[in-house]
Amino acid sequence: MSKTKVICFANNKGGSGKSTTCSNVAYNLSQMGKRVLVIDGDMQLNLTLSFFPEDEALGFVQSGKNLYSAIKDQKSLADFIIPTAYENLDLIPSSTLMSSIEYELFTKWQREFILRKCLEPVKATGVYDYVLIDSPPTLGGWVMNIMCASDYLVVPVEASPWGLFGLANMFDFVAQVRSIAPTLQVLGIAITKADERKNYFRQTVEALQGYDNITLFENYIRIDSSIEWAQDNSKPVGAYKKSSRSAKEYLELTKEIMEHAGR
Repeated sequence: MSKTKVICFANNKGGSGKSTTCSNVAYNLSQMGKRVLVIDGDMQLNLTLSFFPEDEALGFVQSGKNLYSAIKDQKSLADFIIPTAYENLDLIPSSTLMSSIEYELFTKWQREFILRKCLEPVKATGVYDYVLIDSPPTLGGWVMNIMCASDYLVVPVEASPWGLFGLANMFDFVAQVRSIAPTLQVLGIAITKADERKNYFRQTVEALQGYDNITLFENYIRIDSSIEWAQDNSKPVGAYKKSSRSAKEYLELTKEIMEHAGR
C-alpha cells in the first residue's frame, strides 16, 4: 500500500495564490491518474469555490458537511468528503464558521494535532495518493494544526513589491512547528502572479534565491486573465482552458512538485 503524501500550501501574506495553486496542482495530479483529496482550511472558501459554485459551497456550510464540523467534534474526515466533477479528485469543503476555529481548539487536549488525528483514518485507507490542504493567511494554532498534519509545505509567493513581506516570520513559524512535528519538510517556494517585465520580479527571484536550504521552484506562474475567468466559472484553469499559458505553467509546476515529493 503506497503512502499518502500530505502537502499543505501556506503563506501568512494574503493574495499569494495559495488557493489557486492548491486547486490547480490538485487538478493536474488527478488528471495524471493520481487519487487526490483537497481540504479547504480557510474560512474564505476559495478552494471550495474553485470546484463548486457559490450556492453549492454555501450549502456545504449549512448542511454541516464541512471541515469545521469535523474539527469541532473531532470526527474522522472520511465522513466529510465530497466528490468533485473531476475523476480522482475529492474535496472536504470549508465553512465560514472556520473564523472561530482558534477558539474551538484552545481548550482541546493536544490541540496542535487534532487535524492530524481526524485525517489519520483517511490516510489509513490508502485510497489517496495525495492530500492537499489550503491554509488561511495567518500564523496561529490552526495553521500549526495544518502543518503538523502535513508531510510537506509549499509556499506560494506573489511576485510583487509586498509579496515578500512577512516571509521571514513565516519561516520562523515553520521552525517552531518543526520543533513538535520534525518530519515536516519545506518542499519549496512557488512564485505566482509574475510579470517578467517588471524590475520587482527579478528582485523577488533574487531575494528568494537567498534563502538557504529552501528550494525555489523553477516553474513560476505568470499573470494570466484565464486564471480569473476559471475562478469565475468555479473551475481549475486546466479544466477551463487547457491551452492557456497558466494551465501549461501549473502543469509544469505540478510535475516539479511531484518530483520533489518523490512522486
